[in-house]
Amino acid sequence: MGTGRFITDLKRRFSQGDTVMQLIYVNAAVFLAVAVCNIVTTLFNLPPAAWLQWLELSANPETFVRQPWSLFTYMFMHAGVFHILFNMLWLYWFGRLFLNFFSSKHLRGLYVLGGICGGLLFMLFYNVFPYFDDKSPWIVGASASVLAIVVASGVREPNCPVQFMFIGVVRLKYVAAFMVVLDLLFMTSSNAGGHIAHLGGALSGWWFAAGLSKGHDATKWINGVLDFFSVRRRKKPKMKVYYGDKQKDYDFNARKKEREAEVDRILDKLRKSGYGSLTEEEKKRLFDASKK
Repeated sequence: MGTGRFITDLKRRFSQGDTVMQLIYVNAAVFLAVAVCNIVTTLFNLPPAAWLQWLELSANPETFVRQPWSLFTYMFMHAGVFHILFNMLWLYWFGRLFLNFFSSKHLRGLYVLGGICGGLLFMLFYNVFPYFDDKSPWIVGASASVLAIVVASGVREPNCPVQFMFIGVVRLKYVAAFMVVLDLLFMTSSNAGGHIAHLGGALSGWWFAAGLSKGHDATKWINGVLDFFSVRRRKKPKMKVYYGDKQKDYDFNARKKEREAEVDRILDKLRKSGYGSLTEEEKKRLFDASKK
């Protein structure tokens, strides 16, 4: 397979994948790009690429003012193979679970919101509490974003069963609570910044899920910005005039409206009674609709 065909295939897979896979692809691409840069600088006995620090989030206010974009870029950076591996595994498992309760746009927006809230809490703690004066003022990683997704799912469907190898079935609310408590206990460890960021992500997940149940979408503004700057925004297709079977067109539009009405009914039932109230057929229809 040639390089051009390989890249084309990757683009196709990316465009056809759901939001979970697209986020994983972006994280993996950034990690590979950084790894290649580090290998090249090492082979030539050069110091580590200085520009990489411009993508990491610093707790220093003066540094942050010079690179405010780092509040966004840091959530796609990772410190090592195991760091990105575990984050992407959790993103895959709980991202798919999240899509059973919320939309793809909610997932995309919450990933960014979780990272932002995690980064802001990290900066706040490091500039308020003297204990962190001699700790590393830099963080990278998608953990805050992932924990936001886990907690939001736990708030929405606390009793949803989650299967773990060697452990068995655990209710989602206990999984989320365990992760939050773990971060609280290790908030003063060697990776203090990371655990504080996790807590910020968890808070954003709770904020999003609790607010959405009351009609407030905390991710709306983020999705608006992402839609505006999205490079994947499709151009409006040119209008074409064709002459076809009017009856077939009428039947197609009627079936389409019927499917949309059924999805709206299921979503309304989901909001009022919870995911557990849906029948297997309704769950399947909702899942199929979320992938379109």
